[in-house]
Amino acid sequence: MTDLPETISSESTGPHNVKLNDWISCAPFETLLNMEIIIAKNAKATLRLPFYYDYAQGAGLMHGGAIVSLADTAVVMAIKSFLPPQTHFATISLNSKFLYPVKKGIITARAEAIIEGDRTIRGTATVFNDDDKPVLEFQSLFKIARDRQIKTPPEY
Repeated sequence: MTDLPETISSESTGPHNVKLNDWISCAPFETLLNMEIIIAKNAKATLRLPFYYDYAQGAGLMHGGAIVSLADTAVVMAIKSFLPPQTHFATISLNSKFLYPVKKGIITARAEAIIEGDRTIRGTATVFNDDDKPVLEFQSLFKIARDRQIKTPPEY
C-alpha cells in the first residue's frame, strides 16, 4: 500500500479548466506520456509514444493502459481533423485486443474515424512496434455533445 498525503488540495483534484494552444494538440495527460502527433488530417491520424521505464508494468512490458491511451488519443486527433474547433465529444465505449507485447522502442498508432449518424463517430486504430508489427487493435465510439459546448463545472 502506498502512503497518500494527509491533505490533497482542490487544485490537484480538479475540476480543472484546460485550454489547449491549438485544436489539434496534446492535452496534459498526453504530454505527460510524451505522445507526439505526427499527422492529423482527413479523418486520419498517426501518433507515436516512446517506451520509457516509467511505462513498464511488473513484468517489464509496456503497460497496456499506455498503449490503449495512445490508440484512443490517435482516434481523437483523427476526429479533430474534421470536426470544427471547440466541438465537444467524448469516448463512450472502447475495445482493445492486445496482439503482441511491447518490450522496447517507440510505438506508433495509426487511426481513422468515420461519422455515423448526426452525433456518433466510430474510430479504429492499430498500434505498431518498432518492427512495424501490430501490437494492438482498437475500436471505439464517440458521441458529440448535444449543444457542442461543455459547461464549466461549478467551483467548490
